[in-house]
Amino acid sequence: MAKYPFETIEPKWQKYWEENKSFKAVEDMAVPADKRVYVLNMFPYPSAQGLHVGHPEGYTATDIYCRYLRMKGYNVLHPMGFDSFGLPAENYAIKMGVHPAKTTAENIGHFRQQIKALGFSYDWDRELATSDEEYYKWTQWIFLKLFEKGLAYEAESPINWCPSCKTGLANEEVVDGLCERCKARVVRRRIRQWILKITAYAERLLADLDGLDWPEPVKQMQRNWIGRSEGANVIFTIDAYTGPDGKPGELEIYTTRPDTLFGVTYMVLAPEHPLAEKIASPAQKAAVSAYIEEAAKKSDLERTDLAKDKTGVFSGAYAVNPVNGDKIPIWIADYVLISYGTGAIMAVPAHDERDWEFAKTFDLPIIKVVSASPPEGGKAPLASAARGASSAAPLPGGSAPKPPDEADACSAADGWSVNSGRFSGLPTAEAKAKVTSWIEEQGFGKRAVNYRLRDWVFSRQRYWGEPIPIVHCDNCGIVPLPERDLPLKLPDVESYAPTGTGESPLAAISGWVNTVCPKCGGKAKRETNTMPQWAGSCWYYLRYLDPHNDKAFAARDKQEYWGPVDLYVGGVEHAVLHLLYSRFWHKVLYDLGLVSNKEPFIRLVNQGMITSFAYQRKDKILVSADQVEKTAEGRFVEKASGEEVTEVIAKMSKSLKNIINPDEIVRDYGADSLRVYEMFMGPLEVSKPWNTAGLIGVSRFLERLWAIAGKCRSGHAAEAQAPAHAEYVRLLHKTIKKVSADTASLNFNTAISQMMIYSNELAKLGEVPCSLWEPLVIMISAYAPHLGEELWEKLGHAESVSRSAWPVWDEKLAADDEVTIVVQVNGKIRDKFTAPAGTPKAELEKTALALPGVLKWIEGKTVAKLISVPDKLVNIVIR
Repeated sequence: MAKYPFETIEPKWQKYWEENKSFKAVEDMAVPADKRVYVLNMFPYPSAQGLHVGHPEGYTATDIYCRYLRMKGYNVLHPMGFDSFGLPAENYAIKMGVHPAKTTAENIGHFRQQIKALGFSYDWDRELATSDEEYYKWTQWIFLKLFEKGLAYEAESPINWCPSCKTGLANEEVVDGLCERCKARVVRRRIRQWILKITAYAERLLADLDGLDWPEPVKQMQRNWIGRSEGANVIFTIDAYTGPDGKPGELEIYTTRPDTLFGVTYMVLAPEHPLAEKIASPAQKAAVSAYIEEAAKKSDLERTDLAKDKTGVFSGAYAVNPVNGDKIPIWIADYVLISYGTGAIMAVPAHDERDWEFAKTFDLPIIKVVSASPPEGGKAPLASAARGASSAAPLPGGSAPKPPDEADACSAADGWSVNSGRFSGLPTAEAKAKVTSWIEEQGFGKRAVNYRLRDWVFSRQRYWGEPIPIVHCDNCGIVPLPERDLPLKLPDVESYAPTGTGESPLAAISGWVNTVCPKCGGKAKRETNTMPQWAGSCWYYLRYLDPHNDKAFAARDKQEYWGPVDLYVGGVEHAVLHLLYSRFWHKVLYDLGLVSNKEPFIRLVNQGMITSFAYQRKDKILVSADQVEKTAEGRFVEKASGEEVTEVIAKMSKSLKNIINPDEIVRDYGADSLRVYEMFMGPLEVSKPWNTAGLIGVSRFLERLWAIAGKCRSGHAAEAQAPAHAEYVRLLHKTIKKVSADTASLNFNTAISQMMIYSNELAKLGEVPCSLWEPLVIMISAYAPHLGEELWEKLGHAESVSRSAWPVWDEKLAADDEVTIVVQVNGKIRDKFTAPAGTPKAELEKTALALPGVLKWIEGKTVAKLISVPDKLVNIVIR
């Protein structure tokens, strides 16, 4: 089989596409709205390592889809750019001793060259990078709109602090207590921050998920992150403590289970709670201060890990339970977060696992107030029946007498209230409603909706990010820059290493920091924190619509022509961070009348991960490939220790030395082979292990197509034989139908399989009529565009194959000759058979009743009814 010369073909057509701007998108008003499509890949961060073979998977999928749509008559916008600000670029620049602007530009150049080498049909005239001044001018402009709307505010707050990156991290950037970027252990720290009020949009972010064509797991991840719950805010007074206003101190808590108020046996404050140290008794003050200091060293995830041992310290103070007057101890414990609810909880250990473990650890009372079964006679024993009844205060250490109905085990399940005064005997749902109404009537509580979602910690204490367009004036306070002063550019400096003090490196650049107030003209200082990497990626899909506009982030007519994004493809790892933030910004812009749609991305597809192989020890630790050798017996062992290891599928990573470089694949097999193989590996959304043997098989398929082209004949001699090729004509139309449907639905692997089947049959012919060959060339050009263009040119066409019309099929010719008939007995599949398409019902039923797999189920039974669906099934109903 002849090897096709991809080494010369691929550069040839890449040059042609670039010189002719073959995929430039133009707002042609003659194209109707339903024929305009915006297809977008999540743009890459341009790392120094360049692309690995996982990157092209999503890019190839959208490229095939876009090429198909163009040939179907659609006007397609398909742009590409780079997410170029952020910590990774800055850390790499510091490591290499080169300015991040220079390393970022070099990395973008490398990425661009790699992407172009794969033949993707991007409109490169719309390329953008989030670190370009003309781009981040509009990021800063949007920030000012957030500020004007009251959605950006400054606060000193506890944050996740990465001691390695020396910056604050959002909760979403902390994974298992480690920095998502550098894997350092994250600690807690109080620092001045800019924060975006994403919680103001929590309900809309939640409700509008229902209308999106997104994978359900992604929508559920966002629902869980937003974490809406309904319950009540309840006020507990602090015994013998007076606040600064001279009034009795109060603790407000949020609970989703107001029906369990009678089971509260202690309270807990987060270590960061403003009252934690204030209410501490003289005897406990030192212990409380020491505990708070220790808790600050832990991340939120560490603190809330269900598997960890519970820690805490008694404050020495007591609260009064408003439903029964009981005095209950107030503890300080790190399993309660200041960022959730009010930073204080009522503890009901009988019905909350964390409270149970804490109570067991510190020997605190546990009172059962929910029973799994209804009480006899419909009523349960009463505990303290009315508000104001008193009881002895339980002391830390468990010196209080055992309650009358202490729980033997923890259960958070619904049931019936017990030991709950007038509410005993009520089922949980009714008890919740009645207790909530009662506490509202009594004036110490009210209904409330709460969210797990916290406001977005937006600033970073680093250099390589968008400067925040704010100045701090002694006279005027916080003052936004006028729009005419945008972009506020990063100063060009030699030193940009983080200070580690909590301030940005910008703080040390006095010539940049010191400025004048745009409001009063007095002395002022610029904001020295910068925006996070997420800022630029929140809205880049809008800038693609009008990337060279210096008057607006995107003209309204361009937005209305293309927007919103019809298909968005990227990794599921962005399910919460990028997607949630983008939706938030988009909704703000919508409220300001700056965009026309409530949501940015109509349809979302997550491509599966392309994995590789690694080696695993018995303790589950992975070992890189260069540390392993294969013995003569075929076992894998670690070189250093001789310990046997197991070959496993694992994520590609530098540390495991299992990254597949696409440049090497393109060099050895060609870009088209890489593209087709990645689509042939399996369904787009499924993770798949890389296997070079499969790549070789795909390469041979393309070589077969190259060989068939040499047998293609046009003119009378070949075409006159077409009637003798009736079976090929039918197979062609079936192929067009199958490939069209599968390409439109992103089922690329099965489309490729069908083209392989058809090409195998064509290869059997001595001469191939053009009428049988040209439609396949058009279809394969979406998948292997370089080869497709070359084959199209060999057929004598002067114009690019991308300008041709997608082939159509004749339904009669595409119809199956035979169909599979499923046979059921009382609705359960018992056998099946093939029959000519269109076989009458009577014949299908006769055949079904005689099948061996059916006879054993109907023997000795009465056939009550036969239900037949032509070309599909026969269901035999027996008695």
